[in-house]
Amino acid sequence: MDDHLGGGDQHTPKPRTDLDGRYSDENARATPWPEAVTRLEQAELFWLTTVRPDGRPHVTPLLAVWQDEALHFCTGPAERKAKNLATNPHVALTTGANTLREGFDLVVEGKAVWEKDESRLRRLAAAYEAKYGPDWHFDVRDGAFSHEGDRAVVFRVAPVAAFGFGKGVYSQTRWLFS
Repeated sequence: MDDHLGGGDQHTPKPRTDLDGRYSDENARATPWPEAVTRLEQAELFWLTTVRPDGRPHVTPLLAVWQDEALHFCTGPAERKAKNLATNPHVALTTGANTLREGFDLVVEGKAVWEKDESRLRRLAAAYEAKYGPDWHFDVRDGAFSHEGDRAVVFRVAPVAAFGFGKGVYSQTRWLFS
């Protein structure tokens, strides 16, 4: 099933949307991308998967915000995930409900790109604080977030592919971006 839905404005990507019948109930429907975006905007916790230089996976929980058609996360420049991204920028970010029969899980695949533009970083800092509260206030200095003397670099992940897994009425939706 093809569904070329996008968001309300001309800048919203309109991915190819397919329901995979092999993993979906007969009454399932493909989830429209704008519905997935709403879930990404509202999700509090994400799991980031990166690849270590020796090829082993590295998975860690973190906070992320959806802005400008991409997920954004931050990390200390000396942390394992930042070191992994220096050698391989391909990532998956996952979020969802840790339940079997209800909820919706999402996987976003893409390339993590270091965001250094200070005007974008200021908007992202405001988005972090609006979403997660005053404990997550960041100042912007020298192309990074700053908090209580610590520096955090920010990465942008625009989806290349994304997957949605409905539960209750089981469904698997795939979104491919050009």
